[in-house]
Amino acid sequence: MKKILVILCMLFACTGIGFAQTAPAKKDVAKKETKKAPAKDATAGPVKKDGTPDMRYKKNQAAADTTVKHKKKDGTPDKRFKENKKS
Repeated sequence: MKKILVILCMLFACTGIGFAQTAPAKKDVAKKETKKAPAKDATAGPVKKDGTPDMRYKKNQAAADTTVKHKKKDGTPDKRFKENKKS
């Protein structure tokens, strides 16, 4: 009886190891390519491939500085910060 039990345990262990080694089937997921139209604004600087401004250039960094960085929950500028007080 002991031998049969050991053989069954070895059989289950080998079966489990065999299933663990197989890789799951890969699903072909269609990639959605969304191309944004490049900005046609004359003040816009260089853009990346996806159409967003490239922040390595000073022209794009200056344009980003005009936006409000610190906002309250309702979306208005938080006047506790220096950059929001001047506007």
